[in-house]
Amino acid sequence: MEQQTGRVMVLGVGAFTQLMMRRLRPFAAVSAYLTRDYAHYGPLQEGPCVTAALEPDPCERVKREQPDLLIPMSIEWALKPWTADFLALKPPLLCPTGEGLRLERERDFARDLCRRAGIPFPRSFFANNRAEAEAWVRSENRPFVIKNPLCSPTSPIHTIVCESVADTLAWLPRLDDSEGIFLQEYLGRREAGHIALVSGGEIYPLVTNQEYKRAFDGNLGVVAGAPLGGLIERDPGDRYGLVRELLQPLLPWFREVDYRGPVQVTAIRHEGRWHVIEYNVRLGVTSGPMIVQMLENPFETFCACVAGKPLAPRWRPNLDYGCNLTLAGYGYPFTQLTGPRVPVRLDGIPDCDIGWQEVALASDGTLEATGHRICDVAALGATLPEAIRKAYSNIRRIRSLGSYFRTDVGESLWPPGEE
Repeated sequence: MEQQTGRVMVLGVGAFTQLMMRRLRPFAAVSAYLTRDYAHYGPLQEGPCVTAALEPDPCERVKREQPDLLIPMSIEWALKPWTADFLALKPPLLCPTGEGLRLERERDFARDLCRRAGIPFPRSFFANNRAEAEAWVRSENRPFVIKNPLCSPTSPIHTIVCESVADTLAWLPRLDDSEGIFLQEYLGRREAGHIALVSGGEIYPLVTNQEYKRAFDGNLGVVAGAPLGGLIERDPGDRYGLVRELLQPLLPWFREVDYRGPVQVTAIRHEGRWHVIEYNVRLGVTSGPMIVQMLENPFETFCACVAGKPLAPRWRPNLDYGCNLTLAGYGYPFTQLTGPRVPVRLDGIPDCDIGWQEVALASDGTLEATGHRICDVAALGATLPEAIRKAYSNIRRIRSLGSYFRTDVGESLWPPGEE
């Protein structure tokens, strides 16, 4: 294992920031810049943190601490008043900037890039307003997934998966179309993804992943703001062809824009082919900490990626699969519903990672829920059943009134591309 010789700053909040800090702590001194006004308890358990409320601009802190690695958990850093000053520092950011960032930020840019590279992409349309969107849906007479054209945590539209024409037409009048509407043809539920690193003009496959995005068992309910569960499989050999079909054709573009950082492709298997539904330019909130735990040399690998150098990731033995589960609190995913600050109890000592989301210390020193997502549990194993079993064993130790978790992660959707 690498020695603790460097400095890492994570940009984010909640369980995923906490677990990223925890898993990198053996390799580097870790800290966090907490970008939102909630979910601070977890990261504070792992190292020094500063909140955006106290320091609205992190640039002076970055200059002072000079981290060797900055890891953003979302792309909101690119939308801040301080973004230009931040980029002028040439920070060691594990995320592409400039043209590379557009791959996630602008959905129509990604669609056009796929068209030019010959990558299958669902039939899509950018509408300036609700009237244009409705006219398009009626003319096409097929269901569409409704998305915001510009991807960000503060987008006025969050993804609505419509499985019929009637569903699509029913949702359109309720949307905030201030940034337009991106319509992407609904191609089914056979979804999977792959996370890779791009460095020095080469693609380094890491893991195939799958997210359980709907709120309830049986893949019922709405698509939640963040997944309720996820699986990953160590896959440097690209077992399911997602890299070969959906990332490798972008290699000339990656080289042209000097892309450095993670890339995640999410796709739907339709009529015997993978079709891209989106790209992300981050490690992924559910998968990132598990990837770090799988690697023997994550800090070295990420620093080399930021520098655009050749990568040589080394994998830890017998940690080939991972399972992530979310314990959701009262009202989730309908976040307009709020409940009381009820106690959160953990029975016994966990034997896998637990990262805290919207919780805080009560006056008596115990934990209480402060929002809609209580915690995330992440477990690894040599086999997928082992990872799933360990994750469920641990999430059942945590209790809070009105909370729930999906009990069927791993029972559907996997292996990737199957019905």
